[in-house]
Amino acid sequence: MGVKMKQIKQGLAPKLRFREFEKNGDWEETFLGNHCEITTGKLDANAMVERGQYRFYTCAKDYYLIDKYAFDTDALLVSGNGANVGYIHHYKGKFNAYQRTYVLDRFEQDIFFIKYYLEKNLHKRISTEKKDGNTPYIVMSTLTDMVVMLPKDKKEQQKIADCLSSLDELIEAEDQKLEALQHHKKGLMQELFPAEGQTIPKRRFPEFQSAPEWEKKTLGEVGEIVTGKTPSTADESLWNGDIQFVTPTDIKEEKYQWKTQRSIVGNVGTKILPKHSTMFTCIASIGKMSLSIRPCITNQQINSIIPNGNYKNEFVYYSLLNIAPLIKATQSNTALPIINKTDFSKFTLLTPITTVEQQKIADCLSSLDELIEAQIKKLESLRLHKKGLMQQLFPNHNQE
Repeated sequence: MGVKMKQIKQGLAPKLRFREFEKNGDWEETFLGNHCEITTGKLDANAMVERGQYRFYTCAKDYYLIDKYAFDTDALLVSGNGANVGYIHHYKGKFNAYQRTYVLDRFEQDIFFIKYYLEKNLHKRISTEKKDGNTPYIVMSTLTDMVVMLPKDKKEQQKIADCLSSLDELIEAEDQKLEALQHHKKGLMQELFPAEGQTIPKRRFPEFQSAPEWEKKTLGEVGEIVTGKTPSTADESLWNGDIQFVTPTDIKEEKYQWKTQRSIVGNVGTKILPKHSTMFTCIASIGKMSLSIRPCITNQQINSIIPNGNYKNEFVYYSLLNIAPLIKATQSNTALPIINKTDFSKFTLLTPITTVEQQKIADCLSSLDELIEAQIKKLESLRLHKKGLMQQLFPNHNQE
């Protein structure tokens, strides 16, 4: 590895330091290329095989498999381009790599310390090097010439790495809990709604065991279907009011639509949806859904349902969520997926005759959604805590 010299600056110490290292003085500035070997893979991205023996790293977040290995080492693998540019894997063992994946090994420093240092600083360096209009990517010098700051005592590196690794383990455990809850919801919905060709669900609450079979209804029979419309953007008097304006970009596939980027005044000549209307994207990104939490209008890419008195709002939301994959499948071979109001109205749901049973199902799934939402917030809080902790455990500096 070619050694480059970097003049040491003063005052390079983190805001938060473990007590045993408080008197160790400033960290040292150097270059990443001075402390590890940096190479790339040699293969095309499509070199993977279905049942390979070894891991094959590309620029994706997941690894693939391959039947030959080119590396047998303890390494960091950095995605060099694409949507996940700068994403970092750690792996120890035999593996292979795509030609735009950078392989960092033979470390003179703690490998996990370097991993977290790159996590904090690499994206900033990539964005600094990016030319206007260009897709961001990494070249060899992005890594070899990257300034890194190191504690003089390697034990301090290990202490920082251990601290952040423990937090990552907690985040991973909480993420697995979230996945388990989401998987449970998916399975529960399959049991609470009748399977294809059936008129009663596999799991029915005891008080409804002798109730009549469910009825098949079109969406148009369940409620009023409303296709949105965008008010004139040239008329500023129509905008920045109290009514939410919902577009597919605003819908994050959470149950309730809490926020929108824009809002309108009340009278724009477009029907205002009451709260708890079900919104469903019907152009391009088919099947994104949410329930309005307050009065709103949508743009023309969204069809909405305002249920009539025979159907509970939340039950309609969950029923539509249950058949959303079937609706998406109808557009799978279409160049520009689009479902107009007439076609959307013709999709069918199976519904209990009584609103009491509808509400019972909705309440059950709503309780589970509350647990999922709480778990999502817990994960967001942990990730935010990690980000803040990293800001304090590493000195701040500008990537040159």
